[in-house]
Amino acid sequence: MKVVTIKYTSIQKVSVVDCQSIKSKIKMKKCENNIQDLQFILQVLGGKWKLHILTSLYYGKKRFKELEREIAGISPKMLIKELKDLEATGVVNRQTFNTVPITVEYSLTKEGLTLKPILDQMKQWAVTFKQKANKKSSR
Repeated sequence: MKVVTIKYTSIQKVSVVDCQSIKSKIKMKKCENNIQDLQFILQVLGGKWKLHILTSLYYGKKRFKELEREIAGISPKMLIKELKDLEATGVVNRQTFNTVPITVEYSLTKEGLTLKPILDQMKQWAVTFKQKANKKSSR
């Protein structure tokens, strides 16, 4: 049984529209929106180093060298690039002090602070997932 509705257009012509195609178009639109949202998330948080940087800044302000020491394996050039990306998206704040030598501190912005619960959930997911993976591999 096919469900149909009647749609009146602006010039008063009657057309028959299949409800199933409307539902699939709505689902497709939601799917496209979800994909765009995920792409934005990956643009902001994606890459090898951004989550490391955010996790480090989660615990408070850090100077460049502190970040470099805490994040094992990151080169200064890559750290600068990732910090600039995070600053451009509004997640990280860069504050420069007029000292000799110049001191630069990085911290999370208000928007960056909203990531704290997400980072906590990601950590909890990782702990749970590791436990399940270890149980499977030990069998």
